[in-house]
Amino acid sequence: MSSSANKYSVLLPTYNERDNLPIIIWLLAKMFKENSLDYEIIIIDDNSPDGTLEVAKQLQKVYGEQHIVLRPRAGKLGLGTAYIHGIQNATGNFVIIMDADMSHHPKAIPQFIRKQAEGDYDIVTGTRYVSGGGVYGWDLRRKLTSRGANFIADLLLNPGVSDLTGSFRLYKKHVLHQIINATVSKGYVFQMEMMVRAKQFNFSVAEVPITFVDRVYGESKLGANEIVGYLKGLWTLFTSV
Repeated sequence: MSSSANKYSVLLPTYNERDNLPIIIWLLAKMFKENSLDYEIIIIDDNSPDGTLEVAKQLQKVYGEQHIVLRPRAGKLGLGTAYIHGIQNATGNFVIIMDADMSHHPKAIPQFIRKQAEGDYDIVTGTRYVSGGGVYGWDLRRKLTSRGANFIADLLLNPGVSDLTGSFRLYKKHVLHQIINATVSKGYVFQMEMMVRAKQFNFSVAEVPITFVDRVYGESKLGANEIVGYLKGLWTLFTSV
C-alpha cells in the first residue's frame, strides 16, 4: 500500500502507559513503514506519575521528531480535551484515534485506509460487534456492560453504527475538527457523542470489524465513576441532540 499524497496523524492519549507505549509505537512504526505511509504519532500524556513521558522522550530519539510528536499536559484533563489538544498539533490530512494500551492493534489500520478509499468516506470506525470482530480478555460482566451500553445508546440515539462506544477510528482531519468543535461531552461519552454529531452533520461513515484485546500491562481506566458518567452523558445527549 502506498499513498504518497496522504499523511496520517495518530493521536495517542496516555496516562500510566510506560510499559505499553514502546510496544504500540513499534507496531505502529512497523505497519506504516511496511505500507509506505507518511505518518506522525502525537503522544498526549497527562502528567503520568509512572514516567510515561520520559519513555516517550526516549522513543522520540529512536524514531525521530518527525514521527514522534510530544504534546504533554499538566494534569489528567480527560480524553475529550486530549483529542482537542492533539488535533491542534496534527499535520496529517487524516487522523487516527486509538488506545495506547494495545487494545487496538495497528494491523487493522491498512484496512481502515482501504475502506476509506473505497467510498471516500469521512469516517471509518472499528467495530467489535459485526462478523469478523470480537472482544478477548474481558470477563462476562465487562462484556455485558459494553453490550448494554451500546444497546441503550443505539436505542436512544440511533447513531447508525454498530459499536458506538468504540474508540478506534480514522477521520478526515477537517471532519474531525468540525465534530470536535461541536462536541460538549467529557470522558468516555466524548467518543459516543462524536458519532452522534457525525450523523447530525451527514458525514459518511463506514465500519471495519476489529478485534479488541484487553490490556496486558496496567489497569483499566473504566470504573464506577466512568459508568455513572456515561449514563448521565447518554441522557444529556438524548435530551439535547
